[in-house]
Amino acid sequence: MFHVKLTRPARRATLVVHVAVSACWLGLTLGLLALGITATTTGSAVTVEASVRAMKLFADWLLLPLAFLTFLSGLVLSLGTPWGLAKHRWVYTKFWLTLATMTATVFALRPGVNSAVAAVSAGSSLPDVSEVLAGPIVSLSAYVFMTVISVLKPWGPTRRGQNLRMAARKSVDAERARQTA
Repeated sequence: MFHVKLTRPARRATLVVHVAVSACWLGLTLGLLALGITATTTGSAVTVEASVRAMKLFADWLLLPLAFLTFLSGLVLSLGTPWGLAKHRWVYTKFWLTLATMTATVFALRPGVNSAVAAVSAGSSLPDVSEVLAGPIVSLSAYVFMTVISVLKPWGPTRRGQNLRMAARKSVDAERARQTA
């Protein structure tokens, strides 16, 4: 696997970027959920339209850039630090969940919001409340889960990580044995 060790300043800068854009992505999703709840619970057609239009604005202009920066900074951190991309289960899980939520944003959340805006703009009511609630609920759950595993770092190393760790120990032991001989 590709691995380039980041210098300490580069690692710290990348970590700050990663934490900041991840927090923004989580906060934006919470905002989308609040707007979706507002759109589905209000009795005012004006408020419904304003809510879904705001959701569209956020989804079109903020969501994908934040998602991409989160993904990219996480990838750089995983490849540029000893954590590695496939050495620890929590890193591997975050990688795939981030990729899955980015994909869901493109193919489910944004089209759902666009459909809701089109319906409301045409004078109809929301066609399906899940179009404005399901995406933010699932995304927010995934981001909170990823935050938890980032802090707790559960599950230990992957099989690849265990093999690399054992190979490193053997190499150190062999070097020690050679030096003492």
